Amino acid sequence: MKVSFKSNLDKIVSYLLIVLMGIMVLNVTWQVVSRYIFQNPSSFTDELSRYMLIWLGMLGAAYVAGQDQHLAIDILPQKLVGKSKARLMIFIYSLVLAFSVLVMVLGGSNLVYITYILKQKSATLQLPLAYVYSIIPFSGLLISYYQIYQIRQQISLLKA
Repeated sequence: MKVSFKSNLDKIVSYLLIVLMGIMVLNVTWQVVSRYIFQNPSSFTDELSRYMLIWLGMLGAAYVAGQDQHLAIDILPQKLVGKSKARLMIFIYSLVLAFSVLVMVLGGSNLVYITYILKQKSATLQLPLAYVYSIIPFSGLLISYYQIYQIRQQISLLKA
């Protein structure tokens, strides 16, 4: 059985999401324990959990796009069948692809570049914000790959 690049990528992204979620749970647990049990709140946990939530949200969006499970109003695709449905899905996937390339990859890369050049750092962790924002173009690339994959699947249905 040949394992595809997409299935390997899916596994990597899902494992990364699991690890990030686990670290975030530990981080928030430590935040609660240090605040309410030790009466000495940890200063970095709030900021770290905020940035991890951003990463989880962006990577999670890319993952569900790859699984074709993202939130959608699918009244019209459910009513269509065959080639007309495939054409509509190609159009929808193309719109998502355009958004991910223009807004997430290009716009996100510009944001990362600007924050890197300006040497902006987070308040508590002193982490360069370019590292935090780098998830935007990365997730955009993942979404773009997944949309191209879905478009190719629909084109193969049109040719069948």
